[in-house]
Amino acid sequence: MILIPGLACSGEVWAGTVEHFRSRYQIHILTLAGFAGQPAIRSPFLATVRDDLVTYIEAQHLDHPVLVGHSLGGFLAFWVASTAPTRVGPVIAVDGVPYLSALFRPDATVATSRPFAEQLREQLAGMSRDAYAKQSRASVAQMVIDPESADLVARMGAASDPAAVGEAMYEMMTIDLRDSVARIETPVLLLASDPSVAGGPSPEETRLEYETQVADVPRHDVVVAKGSRHFIMLDAPDFLFQQMDTLLAKAGGG
Repeated sequence: MILIPGLACSGEVWAGTVEHFRSRYQIHILTLAGFAGQPAIRSPFLATVRDDLVTYIEAQHLDHPVLVGHSLGGFLAFWVASTAPTRVGPVIAVDGVPYLSALFRPDATVATSRPFAEQLREQLAGMSRDAYAKQSRASVAQMVIDPESADLVARMGAASDPAAVGEAMYEMMTIDLRDSVARIETPVLLLASDPSVAGGPSPEETRLEYETQVADVPRHDVVVAKGSRHFIMLDAPDFLFQQMDTLLAKAGGG
């Protein structure tokens, strides 16, 4: 099982997941370049990570590893699985989708999303670490329910390179995988957070919105983690593990 954290996070966000699965799986926990104190790399960032992950799976002789990704990590899990469909096992995306921009605007395209994405990348590249840390802490407070968990995620953000975060956001907003995911051969579970906890759309509306992201995946399920914000593994770990266990048991790895 390969655990991929999201934007500006370290593998520490998966601590509870590791504890739950460690007796059944050999677990590989990632922290991506530029995040949580790791040195940044040159662009293209996400394509490099994708290629390195495929190479890692082959070099380590991993037998169809389960790919579990949160947010940006979910995007990468979709990309790896559609790039090397015969090399991976089930894909579990925790509030991560094949095309981020379409969550904000259903009619978004790469072309229409690029100007804002470029502006965001430039803004973050020119931001000091202190300024980014303050901004990150304010954002995280809206993404995690538990204050202690929010503090953990905020500390990871404070140790991240703002320019690396900006590059990752730019690439994720200008790469559309919705057609590519049709090549995925293994079961996919997409777990969505619940915007209704902050007065947003209902769980059913959210489920339908996320369904459009993976409609072309041959075998997939979309489930909303009711009452959970973006960090489902921290807000609703028991729900997450139940959903994962069910999928993996059906896939023969439970």
